[in-house]
Amino acid sequence: MYLDTAKKEELFSKYGKAKSATDTGSAESQIALFTFRINHLTEHLKKNHKDYNTSRALKMLVGKRRRLLDYLIDIDITRYRAIIKELGIRK
Repeated sequence: MYLDTAKKEELFSKYGKAKSATDTGSAESQIALFTFRINHLTEHLKKNHKDYNTSRALKMLVGKRRRLLDYLIDIDITRYRAIIKELGIRK
């Protein structure tokens, strides 16, 4: 599988709020995980453009990430700006 436990722990420790591998609930770590999955699905759809189920899953993931980013804007704008800059996401 493209996303094993070691990769998830690496993402959580790098982008998580507490900078630990067990910080799975913070908005930053979830946004990082969604971004990794979105990038993977985007590459898959470049090769398989008729895969409509994956296309729908990608749209749902983008929506989830957008809602988390909107939540982060309301809570703490500096955390939002930091995660956007680290991941290279733009609105």
